[in-house]
Amino acid sequence: MKPMTGFRNFHIEGELVGLALGPVLRQLLPGESWSKVHRLVENRHVEVNGNLCVDRGRRLKQGDVVKLWDEPRNAPPRDDQLRIRYSDAHIVIVEKPAGVTSTRHSEERDWSPRRRQLQPTLDEMLTRVLSRRARAAGRARNRKAAPLRVRAVHRLDRETSGLMVFALSAEAERRLVAAFRAHRIDRRYWAVVEGVIEPQTIESYLVRDRGDGRRGSTDDPSKGRRAVTHVAVREVLGNYTWIECRLETGRTHQIRIHLSEAGHPVCGDKVYRRLPSGQIVPDRSGAVRHALHAYRLALDHPMTGERLEFEMPIPDDMRRLIDRLRSAAR
Repeated sequence: MKPMTGFRNFHIEGELVGLALGPVLRQLLPGESWSKVHRLVENRHVEVNGNLCVDRGRRLKQGDVVKLWDEPRNAPPRDDQLRIRYSDAHIVIVEKPAGVTSTRHSEERDWSPRRRQLQPTLDEMLTRVLSRRARAAGRARNRKAAPLRVRAVHRLDRETSGLMVFALSAEAERRLVAAFRAHRIDRRYWAVVEGVIEPQTIESYLVRDRGDGRRGSTDDPSKGRRAVTHVAVREVLGNYTWIECRLETGRTHQIRIHLSEAGHPVCGDKVYRRLPSGQIVPDRSGAVRHALHAYRLALDHPMTGERLEFEMPIPDDMRRLIDRLRSAAR
C-alpha cells in the first residue's frame, strides 16, 4: 500500500527562527502572494509541530516543523459542537474531539483572547458552554448563577479523541484525583498499530528522558514510575492491528510509549517511532493523527458513589483508516 502524501515539511532554522508564520511561509513559497499565504493559514492547510495553526502571527522557534498540506485539516470544533454526556454540580463528562488540547499549556496562558479563540482548549470551551447553561438556568429561576470553574483531573493528547471527566467543585476534584491515583477509574482505548501484535500485558517504569530527550522506559524501578497497559487484539488488518488497550496506570504518553517499545508504534504518531534497537519505523498507514481513541470511561461518582459508564463511538477518521487498511489487506 502506498503511503498517503499530499504535504510538505519545512524545518525552521537559521534566519527563519524568530519570524512569524506568515513571513516564513512567504519565504518558503517563493512566488506566492501574501493573500495566498494568508489563505493557506486561515483555511487550515498549515500545522506547526503536528498541530493545526491558524495564527499567521505565531513566532517560530529553532527546530519547529511546519507542515503544509494540500488539503485543509479539520476545523477546530465550535462550542455548540461539544457533546456533553453527563453533568451536574460536581462533574462533567464530555467527548473530546481530536485536534483540541485538554487544557492550556503554560506558555500559552498569556495569549490574547483572539489567539485563544483561534485555538481553543477543551476546558475553556466547556467553561463557556456550562456558564451559558448556568446563566440560562439562573434567569429561569430569577437568580444569578455562581461563577463556574472547570478543573482538569486527567488529560488526553491533542491528537487523541475520547471521553474525559472534569471536576466542577473542589471536593469532586480532590476525590477524582485520588481515584485516578488509586487506579479505580476504568479507561479503555482503541488504537491502530504497525504490525501484527499479540495480546499481552506491557509493564515498565517510565521516565521523562530515556536518553534522547523523549519519554520512555527504564530498567531501574528507582528512577521511573510503574506503568501497566493491557493489550487485546480486536482485528488484524494485514500488516496493521486494531487493538484495545486497558490502562492499569495512567502515565503521560503511556500507551504510545509501550506500543512503540513493543515494536508496534501507533499509526500517525510522529514522536514514538524509534524501536529499542534504534530503528525508526516509517509510517505508511496514511493516518492523519494518532490512531488512538479513549472509547470507554467508567467511574464511581465522586460525591454520590453512583456508577457511571460511558462509551464513545469510533471517530470517522479512524473508521476510514480501519476500512482502508482492511480493504488493502484483502
